[in-house]
Amino acid sequence: MKVYKTRSGIFVRENNKFYKLKEDNWDEFINDDNLFQKIERLITSLAVIDDIEGDPLPPVGNQELWACGVTYLRSKVGRQEESKVSGGADFYAKVYEAERPEVFFKSTSHRIVGHKAKVNIRKDSTWDVPEPELTLVVTSSGKIVGYTVGNDMSSRSIEGENPLYLPQAKTYDGCAALGPCIYVTDKPLDANTKIRLTINRDEKKVFEGIVGINQMKRTAEELVSFVYRECSFPHGCLIMTGTGIVPGSDFTLQSGDEIKISIDNIGTLVNIVR
Repeated sequence: MKVYKTRSGIFVRENNKFYKLKEDNWDEFINDDNLFQKIERLITSLAVIDDIEGDPLPPVGNQELWACGVTYLRSKVGRQEESKVSGGADFYAKVYEAERPEVFFKSTSHRIVGHKAKVNIRKDSTWDVPEPELTLVVTSSGKIVGYTVGNDMSSRSIEGENPLYLPQAKTYDGCAALGPCIYVTDKPLDANTKIRLTINRDEKKVFEGIVGINQMKRTAEELVSFVYRECSFPHGCLIMTGTGIVPGSDFTLQSGDEIKISIDNIGTLVNIVR
């Protein structure tokens, strides 16, 4: 089933039927270890409606958004390429093989945009890319209860200049997009799930890529365990799991570009570059 957060409330889509929930506190609603069973119970007493109402919002409230890096081989190679001049390439090679993954704080909700909203590229950056990522919805106890589509906007020129510039390359206004919904399931996501990225410029395709989540070096549960080490999340957390689609050094985003990220069973997140 799919859960949508909009300006008109919280909606559920199940078997091509739509329901509007009575619950209006997103944080309390989503932070539930038995979310799937709770939604099943709630919709049994609700009338079916025609469609989802209201403008889409990112499916996040007071949850923090964290991210993981170098979880796919292609990401490792891409990071080594961009940091070769600075001498930082070895760091990415080592973290790919290390027991401890790269995890970092990405954003709070006010810097995150939703489906059909505008993402941003930094004015002090010369090389910018979207990073399409499966994003986990995790409760305060550390249980994965859902999945959404994530766009981890990134300045490759700033990160490549020095690995210590990672926070500046990753965190700024409009630095992330989430949506269009949360896919809630009582089973792990199929290992054959594919992530697809398409970038259009002036209505012409300028980049496309595809990767399977089975190419991730680490499991979702492993990434959650490291994010939650010595960190508490009273409202739960959203965790981006890294990217396996990295445009080459000859590509950078431009204002007006359309970014489409699709993940099987979840949906398609569409954003325009400001």
